[in-house]
Amino acid sequence: MKISELAAIKEKMEGTVAIRSGEKTAGKERIHVLICGGTGCTSSNSVKISDLMKEELVKAGIADEVKVILTGCFGLCALGPIMIVYPEGTFYSCVTPEDVPEIVEEHFLKGRPVERLVYHDSKNEDLHHATSLSETAFYKKQKRVALRNCGVINPEL
Repeated sequence: MKISELAAIKEKMEGTVAIRSGEKTAGKERIHVLICGGTGCTSSNSVKISDLMKEELVKAGIADEVKVILTGCFGLCALGPIMIVYPEGTFYSCVTPEDVPEIVEEHFLKGRPVERLVYHDSKNEDLHHATSLSETAFYKKQKRVALRNCGVINPEL
C-alpha cells in the first residue's frame, strides 16, 4: 500500500475515530452506536437489536445522524448484549430488543441515557456516573493488545 493510500484512509476515518474517542464533530453523524456482534451477544439477539435500532432511527427521523455498527466481541459476554454510544461512551448492558425504542427516544432525542440499562461498576461509588467501558473494573487493570481498538477502527479497511 502506498503512503498516499494510507493518508486517504486516515483522512476518511478521522471523523469516526474522533467520535469514538469522545470528541464531538461537526459532521452530520453525531452519534455512533456500537452493538456487540460477538457469539454470546448474537445468541442474545444483538443482530435483532441492531435491525430494530435502524428502524427506530428512521421512525424518529434521525437515521442520518446516528451510525449503527455491529462490532466484534467486547469481552464482557456475561453482560451482553452490550451497546456503547459515542461520543460520550455510555456503556449499556443486558440490552433487549424491547429497550431499543426507549434508548432512541430518551438518549438520542432527549439526551438522557437510559439509567436502568447503563452499566455501573460495583466499585464505582457514584451511581449517577455512567461507567464507560474503559472505566470498568474488568478493563481498568488490563492492557488490551489484540482488542484495544475494538469498536474504534474498522478492521476490514
